[in-house]
Amino acid sequence: MTEPPQRPSLPCPFEKVFPSQLQRDDDFYMWLAYNQAIDAWKQDEVPIGAVIELGGEIIAAAHNQRDSTRDPTAHAEILALTQAAKAVGDWRLNEATLYVTKEPCPMCSGASLMARLKRVVYAVSDPKMGCLGGATDLNALPGSNHRLELTRGVLEKPCHELIRAYFQLKRQED
Repeated sequence: MTEPPQRPSLPCPFEKVFPSQLQRDDDFYMWLAYNQAIDAWKQDEVPIGAVIELGGEIIAAAHNQRDSTRDPTAHAEILALTQAAKAVGDWRLNEATLYVTKEPCPMCSGASLMARLKRVVYAVSDPKMGCLGGATDLNALPGSNHRLELTRGVLEKPCHELIRAYFQLKRQED
């Protein structure tokens, strides 16, 4: 199998944000996810970033890599969940929180439930493909033996601006 060709970096007009380590709240972790999204942009990937926090520490950080890996499952959330499971040595992430810059799709929402995450925090809702309240809500499936705590809209404006600007630039390229 051949390696995918190196994709050129797109000029990203957004700067990374380095929040104070003194207050590790939802904004703090979402800024770190935002920084991952900027890394995705710079690799010409859809700028979605994710981090997973457990006990105040970051146990995983990832961004979309679907195009560069040619892997349809290489979403930020899936990559972060894999890292987190390796970090704790278990697929059950009961006390962990996923921070992601855009509402998870069906695959990522399902994986979040299956990993038994305690909580999912996302910035931008996705009415087309989001499955934690956007297009549908997998968290509300009747028979499911696990429910995620959800927090929506954390740093929505900067995360939305990043995604919107990326797609505007991509449309100009076509």
